[in-house]
Amino acid sequence: MRTTLVNMLMVLMALVTGAEKVGGQQQSAPPPSKFKMITSAYSDGDWIPVQYTCGVTDGSSPGLQWSDAPQDTMSFSLIFHDTDTAPSKGVTDFTHWVLWNISASAAQLPANVQPDASPDGIQQGKNGRGANGYQPPCPSVGARPHHYVFELYALDAKLNLPAGSSRADLMKAMDGHVIGKASFVGIFGQGIDSKTWRWPVANPQ
Repeated sequence: MRTTLVNMLMVLMALVTGAEKVGGQQQSAPPPSKFKMITSAYSDGDWIPVQYTCGVTDGSSPGLQWSDAPQDTMSFSLIFHDTDTAPSKGVTDFTHWVLWNISASAAQLPANVQPDASPDGIQQGKNGRGANGYQPPCPSVGARPHHYVFELYALDAKLNLPAGSSRADLMKAMDGHVIGKASFVGIFGQGIDSKTWRWPVANPQ
């Protein structure tokens, strides 16, 4: 009887020790990524200035800056899209800009990148209107403002993808090569007071 009791206690202690180890492993989350992206044009989650939208006839792309990319980065790609054009529908939302083969040594993208241009070997793809370049945010006048998200991907390879490819082509080419991601969000609406109207922004990552 005593031997049985001792054996039961040993089994119980083993189970408790194992549970503590599992719990410790679950609590040991990986450190947060330091890979960040910003623009001097506006703050993350803030209203996009009109010069980068269709509110002017020549709305241009803002300059972007990033830091602390993964050590093994070989190139960057960028997707700019409107997350509110297809909410909860299970389809692709509107694509405003796609670029790839941004140099691994780069830490910024200049403002006002022209359509079909390829500065420093960067390739541009088709936006939602079929043009190779930046499509300014342009929600309907008076409609609820939309979220516009820049997503910068750090890749462990340079992509063999021709200019004019689609967002779907880019996503397929990036598959298995993404080693880091940084996001930046802006909000824009036409005919709405940006100083008094506020909409909480969820982290897109």
